[in-house]
Amino acid sequence: MLERYGEDTWFWIGDADMGTLVRRTAQLRRGATLTQVTADMTTALGVRSGILPATDDRLRTRILTDDGDLEFQRYFVERGQRDEVRGVSFEGAADARPTDAVMNALRTADLVVFGPSNPIVSIEPTLAIPGIREAVASAPGRRIGVSPIVAGRALKGPADRMLASMGHDVSALGVARMYAGLLERWVLDEADADLAPDVAALGMEPLVTQTVMKTDADRAGLALVLLDATSG
Repeated sequence: MLERYGEDTWFWIGDADMGTLVRRTAQLRRGATLTQVTADMTTALGVRSGILPATDDRLRTRILTDDGDLEFQRYFVERGQRDEVRGVSFEGAADARPTDAVMNALRTADLVVFGPSNPIVSIEPTLAIPGIREAVASAPGRRIGVSPIVAGRALKGPADRMLASMGHDVSALGVARMYAGLLERWVLDEADADLAPDVAALGMEPLVTQTVMKTDADRAGLALVLLDATSG
């Protein structure tokens, strides 16, 4: 319908996403913080876990390509991740501040997990906020990461191509190098078991297990492995 009205409709999303965006934008314009909006939505949806945005300040990911600087969603959705990524920047990061709730969570965490997400555009935006990286490094619990690269490939999204174009080794070891000194343990898929000694040489304890999650049982199994890390 927006297209019929002549609006730009390259950002295709479903009604559920659209409803969430409309409500979030309306609440933010009324003066609520992103933390408050997120808490309101989790309550409305019956989500029992606490979900905390890293900051209530404006923070935007920009992608540098051969055709210039792009907003992340322009690169990811409109252009279908086809551009070679030459650099990534985080607009607003220098002035952003972590929320008190996030800093308290890190100070009291039994376990900090970096999920198998794109290290450049999923994890790094959070670490770019002043104080977050230091808070993670000094968290009292175990600090563990799960490789997003399995057998030299990303299972989803452009992480492998992005790593390659930005000069990183496209492997579970290559991503581990990006977190050396920050994480204590690194979870490798069974397909990358041969990389365990090299991970250990980085000062990170390698943990080899099945990380490819195709079923709920797979997801539960990996979650149990991570939770067991708190006692070992």
